[in-house]
Amino acid sequence: MNDPQAIEKPPTGLTVKAFFESVSPGKNELIEALGRKASGSGSNWVMQVPAIQLHCDNEACQGIRYFEPKDTEYLRPMERKEHFLSFVCRNCKKSKKTYAFWSRLSEDEVNGELMKFGEYPPFGPPTPARLITIIGGERDYFLKGRRAENQGLGIAAFAYYRRVVENQKTRIIDEMIRVAQKIGAPQEVTDDLNTARNETQFSRAVQVIKHGVPESLLIGGHNPLTLLHSALSEGLHAQTDQECLELATSIRVVLTELVERMGNALKEELELTAAVSRLLQASAQKSERGTTPN
Repeated sequence: MNDPQAIEKPPTGLTVKAFFESVSPGKNELIEALGRKASGSGSNWVMQVPAIQLHCDNEACQGIRYFEPKDTEYLRPMERKEHFLSFVCRNCKKSKKTYAFWSRLSEDEVNGELMKFGEYPPFGPPTPARLITIIGGERDYFLKGRRAENQGLGIAAFAYYRRVVENQKTRIIDEMIRVAQKIGAPQEVTDDLNTARNETQFSRAVQVIKHGVPESLLIGGHNPLTLLHSALSEGLHAQTDQECLELATSIRVVLTELVERMGNALKEELELTAAVSRLLQASAQKSERGTTPN
């Protein structure tokens, strides 16, 4: 039996920082410590907006950096307000992130609600430039898939990502062949990849790879093409929207990781080749000095 004297505890909300960093557009969230009384004013409240951490793609940064809010946003208790707020990277002072959202300060004048209309650059982790290069003509479909994934539209996200992988199968495998050749993988591995490249169907391309892929490209010990095929073969019709969303996210994560691993493998090989060349050159110079007559 419920105690009539018990005081119901209000639901726990997010921090303002967590809202801007991790909540996708379209979600209404309860926020703790949203506002405070403005100094020297009895009728104004300000939103408590701290610096937030976001990925900065400026050449000077290329990683997670603190972004500072550019303006002060004012609130009124029990009143919905619309806002456009920009944050600027504290490090390079060039990259900017802009949010469109509405706020509502609660009657307690401290907590409240926030909901994003949108943000630019779009919500979600950055898409590596190398991935955009490899997917080529499917770039727009991949970005549509990202937007659908961010909005929780699983079937749409899955359909877009499936199109990208299936249509760019040849370019993905071409890059894997480059890695195999650069690192000196066994010939049978390269032969399998070349055979897979010439298959018209993605499913058939995966089946003809009998000797695996270069070890440096394995993800969790598994062939990434097999992982992608496993997700793609689930299909749309037998899955719920939530299940399609989970599969879509998995496809994006595996595809992104594969591209990163291919890029790292090629970079490491170039660095190793350069290092060997420098050492051989130094050795040759030493030998010449040792044989120079007095």
